[in-house]
Amino acid sequence: MPNRSEVAYFGAGPAPLPTPVIEASAQAFINFNDTGLSLAELSHRSPTANKILADAKDALAALYDIPTDEYDIIFMQAGGTGEFSAAVQNLVGCWIETRRRKAVADLGEGKDEEVLERVKRDIENELKVDYLVTGSWSLKASQEATRLLGAKFVNVAVDARKSNNGKFGKIPDESEWKLTPKGSAFTYMCDNETVDGVEFPSFPKSLQQDDERIVVADMSSNFVSKKLDIRKYSVIFGGAQKNLGITGITVVIIRKSLLSLVPPPTFLHALSPVIPTSGALPPIMFSFSTIAANNSLYNTLPIFNLYVATLVLQSLVSTYGKVDGQEEVANRKAKLIYDTLDAHPDLYHVVPDKSVRSRMNVCVRIISGQKPGGSVTPDEAKEKAFLAGAEKRGLLGLKGHRSVGGLRASNYNAVPPEHMQKLVDWLVEFAKSQ
Repeated sequence: MPNRSEVAYFGAGPAPLPTPVIEASAQAFINFNDTGLSLAELSHRSPTANKILADAKDALAALYDIPTDEYDIIFMQAGGTGEFSAAVQNLVGCWIETRRRKAVADLGEGKDEEVLERVKRDIENELKVDYLVTGSWSLKASQEATRLLGAKFVNVAVDARKSNNGKFGKIPDESEWKLTPKGSAFTYMCDNETVDGVEFPSFPKSLQQDDERIVVADMSSNFVSKKLDIRKYSVIFGGAQKNLGITGITVVIIRKSLLSLVPPPTFLHALSPVIPTSGALPPIMFSFSTIAANNSLYNTLPIFNLYVATLVLQSLVSTYGKVDGQEEVANRKAKLIYDTLDAHPDLYHVVPDKSVRSRMNVCVRIISGQKPGGSVTPDEAKEKAFLAGAEKRGLLGLKGHRSVGGLRASNYNAVPPEHMQKLVDWLVEFAKSQ
C-alpha cells in the first residue's frame, strides 16, 4: 500500500490538499487545541467558530486585497451548483427592487398598484440575464436560469460551441458576443471550465465598458490561483473542493451595495403573472442578504470544513503574502506540462484552443494521427495504456471527464511542482515508447 508521499494526485475535484493541512486537520478532528473535543463537535456559535470564520475572511481579504468596506465575504453550502440558483434569485431580485424603488420615487408613496404595473412592464420589456456559455458548467448555469425564470428572460450572449464544430474548446471573439446593451440583471461567466479545460485568459474587455453591469463569476476551479481586480466583479463564488479545502462550503465575495436590494416577498408574489416567483425569491438559505446579515451563521455552518479552508488560506498568506506568488507557481507548472505536450504533437492533442488553455485543468487526447483540416483521431487503446502506466508510477486521477474523454491533469495549488515533473517525465517516456 503506497503512502501519501508516493502518490501524485491530479484529480479534478475533490482535489489534493497540502499535507500539513491534512495533518493539522486530522488532529483537529480528534482533539482540537487540547479541548478534548473534535472541532466537528464544537458549536458553530462558539467563540472558537467565530474566530475561525474571522481568520478565513482576514486571510482571503489579504490574499486578494479585497476592499472590505465595499465587499462582504460569506460562506454558504450547496457548492457551486447551488450558486447557479442563488445568483439568479438574488440578483434578479436586486434588479426588481431597483425598478420598484425608482417607480416609487417617480410616482410617489401610496401608489402601490401603479408601482406594481410599472414594474410588470419593466420586467416584460427589459429584464434579461446574460450568460457566457463557454463550457459544461456555464451551460448548466444557463439551464438553471431558464428553469427558474423561463427562456424569455435568459440571453445566451455566447455559445462557444457554435464557433467550434459543436464542441467547447474556444471562446469566440468578443465582437461576436450578443450582450444585452443596457439594464441586464447580471452577466454570468465561468472563469475556468473544469470539464473542458477552458479558462478566460483575462477579464473580458466588453464587460469593462459598462460601469453598471453586474458581473458574476464562477471561480470554483481557479480560485486563489491568480490575481484579480475584485472591483471588476459584483459576485465571485467558488466551491471549496478544488483549491480551497474540502466539499461542504462555498465562498462568496459580494458587493455590499447589492445586499440591501431585497424586494418585499409580497411584491414578488404580486409579480407572478409576469415572472415566476421562484426566479427572484431565493430560499432563505440561498439569500445572500440573510447569510451576510448573520455572518454566515444563519444555520449550522460546517466549521470543520471551514477550518480546513482557513488553514489553506493562512498557508498561502504566510508563504506568498498575496495571491501573486501562487499564480507564478501555477503558471510555471502549467507551462511545463503544455510545453511537453506541444513537443509531441503527433501523439498528444491538447483539446482546447491554445488561446484559452486552462492553467488548472489540462485536457488531452492521445491520438493516432491527424486528418486534413486539423481534426484528430483519438486512440483509446493508447490512452488506456498511458493511464495504466501512470497508475503503476503513482500518478493518479488522470482520466478525462466522460463528456470529453482522454486525459485530464488538474494543476491545482496543492499539486507540488515535483509531482508535475513526474507526470511530465511519464509523458516523455510514453512518447518515446510509441
